[in-house]
Amino acid sequence: MNHNPATLPDESLVAEYAAGNNNAFDTLLKRHQSRVFSFIYSIVRDSDIADDIFQETFVKAIVTIKQGRYNESGKFGAWLSRIAHNLIIDYYRQNKSENTVSADSGEGLLLNKKELSEGTVEDILVTDQIHTDVRRLVDALPAAQKEVLEMRYYRDMSFKEIADATGVSINTALGRMRYAILNLRRMAEVHGIALTA
Repeated sequence: MNHNPATLPDESLVAEYAAGNNNAFDTLLKRHQSRVFSFIYSIVRDSDIADDIFQETFVKAIVTIKQGRYNESGKFGAWLSRIAHNLIIDYYRQNKSENTVSADSGEGLLLNKKELSEGTVEDILVTDQIHTDVRRLVDALPAAQKEVLEMRYYRDMSFKEIADATGVSINTALGRMRYAILNLRRMAEVHGIALTA
């Protein structure tokens, strides 16, 4: 049997790691780290937070495999994305419950954007309010819809990239986007929020 780790499929490497071969996990990490990190960063848009969630994703993977609880036959990459995805949701939930908006968050930086520097203070404040309102609506969306919306609009990812990153079909990604837009419109109407200036 071929024991060059770089050519072994993920499942064989998982089995080898579970049996005590630490090099097997190093190979898995090298193989998936770039995609997993990009996926996390595409949503949180902060490299320090992305780093933390990235580390936590692989720690969870290690613990699960070592406890013999890994049973995602043939889908290691998608499984890692799901772990990362759940940790991102946890991060947002925790942040929402602390209810603080940092000055360097997206909303705080809005006023420093170059393209707004020509506008009047009133225009900037109106735009800022719309962004804050929209952000609040986006945060209220179901996790899967919020994720697709953020990847599409904030990260400018294609539906193919979104489908790959979230481990779903392009049709599913498109469907989630459609529902996200419908939900945003509905919530905006209910709360009397303008989605454009």
